[in-house]
Amino acid sequence: EACGVAADPLAVLAFVGANLRRLRARAGLSQVGLAAASGISRRMIVSLEGGDTNISLTSLDRLAEALGATFIELVSDPAAQRQRLDTVAWRGSSAQSLGVLLGSVPARAEAQLWSWSLGPGDRYEASPDPEGWHEMIFVSEGLLVVELADGPVTVAAGDYVIFSSAQAYAYRNAADGTTRFIRHVVL
Repeated sequence: EACGVAADPLAVLAFVGANLRRLRARAGLSQVGLAAASGISRRMIVSLEGGDTNISLTSLDRLAEALGATFIELVSDPAAQRQRLDTVAWRGSSAQSLGVLLGSVPARAEAQLWSWSLGPGDRYEASPDPEGWHEMIFVSEGLLVVELADGPVTVAAGDYVIFSSAQAYAYRNAADGTTRFIRHVVL
């Protein structure tokens, strides 16, 4: 599965609208009550629920907080797999300006950001981490094979993989040259 942007660039607004209505009902708030709790105007909330407007990421955070929800619950496709979202969450005035929420995993205590490189044919083997740990890997150069209990996952430059690291796993460089990747460990 390639890294990409939702086919409909406005899809995130449709998700926000439906999620906002659902989460507002779950919280037992009217549009007026949510406006008061979040500091976002009722008019903006009505427009969002109708999928008719754009909103800042900061305002989405404020809405999520007022609803007792997470940012991910508010912006993601409810039918999507939680780890891999590939959802456009922000668009700028230029067609090349966008923020794509690639994925999410629950976090309890810590997040680590690593820069890795593996020379041709090199391999790194890891022991299982405790339950609840995850890794998110973005390959910037080369071809990485992540060997997991369910089988190997091949990740080309520009793509990523998210997995539970509470299993034995390994990284293997499948390129002729150096493979470079960013490793985000979430505890």
